[in-house]
Amino acid sequence: MSRPRSGSSAKSFLKENSLTILTVIGVCTGSAVGIILKHNTGEWSKRDIMYIAFPGECFLRMLKCLIVPLLVSSITSAIGSLDLSMSGRIATRAIIYYFITTLCAVVLGIMLVTTIKPGHVGKVDEFMTEDVEKNSKVLTPDTLMDLVRNMFADNIIQATMFQYRTEIIQPKNITLKDAPMEEWDFSGKQKTGSNVLGLVMFSIVLGTTIGRMKEQGKLLQDFFAVLSEAMMIITSWVIWLSPIGVGFLITGKILEMQSLLLVVQQLGWYFLTVMLGLFLHGFGTIAIIFFLGTRRLPYGYVAKLSQVLATAFGTGSSSATMPLTIKCLDGMGIDPRVTRFVIPVGATINMDGTALYEAVAALFIAQYRRVSYSFGTVIAVSITATAASIGAAGIPQAGLVTMVMVLDTVGLPAKDVSLIIAVDWLL
Repeated sequence: MSRPRSGSSAKSFLKENSLTILTVIGVCTGSAVGIILKHNTGEWSKRDIMYIAFPGECFLRMLKCLIVPLLVSSITSAIGSLDLSMSGRIATRAIIYYFITTLCAVVLGIMLVTTIKPGHVGKVDEFMTEDVEKNSKVLTPDTLMDLVRNMFADNIIQATMFQYRTEIIQPKNITLKDAPMEEWDFSGKQKTGSNVLGLVMFSIVLGTTIGRMKEQGKLLQDFFAVLSEAMMIITSWVIWLSPIGVGFLITGKILEMQSLLLVVQQLGWYFLTVMLGLFLHGFGTIAIIFFLGTRRLPYGYVAKLSQVLATAFGTGSSSATMPLTIKCLDGMGIDPRVTRFVIPVGATINMDGTALYEAVAALFIAQYRRVSYSFGTVIAVSITATAASIGAAGIPQAGLVTMVMVLDTVGLPAKDVSLIIAVDWLL
C-alpha cells in the first residue's frame, strides 16, 4: 500500500492557492513597506504618494471598468435563465437575508458601543479634523428619496456614469442659526459615479422579461450569457495583478496617514470597538446563519475567499471586488445562476460593515461630545444606519457621506465626522 507523498500534496496546495498566497504577501509587504518608509523618511508630499500608489490605482481602475458590463450581463442572464417561480424565491430569500444581517450588524454595533463607551476614554485632538462642511449639507429625507430615485433611472446610459443626488444650496450670508436647512433652496444634480442601484433594477426587469419571452428571447439571453462569460475571462486576467495592485494601494494609504501611532493612541478604543463588532458579526452572526441554513461550518468557505478579503482590504471597495467574488464562487462550484444575481445585488445594498460602523461612530461622537441620548434615539440610529448603509456606494469612504444623516439623528453637527476621519479608510 503506497503512502501519499507530502511533497506532491504541498505542491498541489501551492498551485491551487497560489493567487491567494501572493495576494496576502502583497498586503503584508505593502503594509511593511508603508510603515518603514513612514518611519524612516518622514513626511511625504501628495505627489510622491500619488507616484507610489499609481500601480494600485491602475489596478483599481481595471476592476471598476468591469463592474457595469459584468453587473448588467450577469444579473440579466441569471434571471433570464431561471423560471419565474425560482427567481422570485431567490430574490425574496436574498432580500430577507440582506435585511436581517444588516439589522443584526447595527444592533451588535450599538450593544458594543453602549457597553464599552469608547467616547468616554481618551481625548481626540483636533489635529485630525478636516473641513467637511462644504460636502455635508444633506437632509435625511433627501438621502432616502435619492435612494428611490436612483432605483428608477430615467436614462439607462446615463446611469452607467452618473447618479442622482439632491444638493442643498446655502443662501448668501445665511447660516443654520438664521434659518433651518429645510428652508434653504435645493436642486438635483447628476454626480459622477455609476448608478449601480438603477442598473440592478433595470437588469432584473430585463432578465425577467427575457425569461417570460421563452423562445423569442433566447437570442438575447444567449448574448448576455456570452457577455457575462467574456467579462469573467477578463476578470481572471485582471486578478493576477491583485498582489501588486493591493500592495501599492496599502503603501500609499499608510503614507497618507499623519501619524499611525498617534491615531491608534487617540482613537484606540473606538477602533477596537468597531473591529470587535466586525469580527463578531463576520465570524459569529453570519457564521451562525450559515450553519443554520446549511448544517456546515463556514470557515472552509471563508478560507477559499481569502483572496477576495485581501483585495477588499486593499481597495476599500465592495463593488471593485464583485468580479473576484463571482470568480471565486464559480471555482467553489456554486450555481452561477444564483451567484450572478445574489452577488451584484448584495454588493449594492448589503453593507453590513458600513451599517455597524456608522451606528458605532454616531454614538461614539455623541459620547465624546457628552451628548445624552435616549432609547428612542438608539432606535432611530438603528433605522437610519440601516437605511444609510443601503444608500452608500460600494466605493472607498462612501460611508462618510451617509454618516451625516446618522449624525443628524443624534442631533450632532456634520463637522463632527472629522473626529473619526483619520481611521475611516482603515476601518
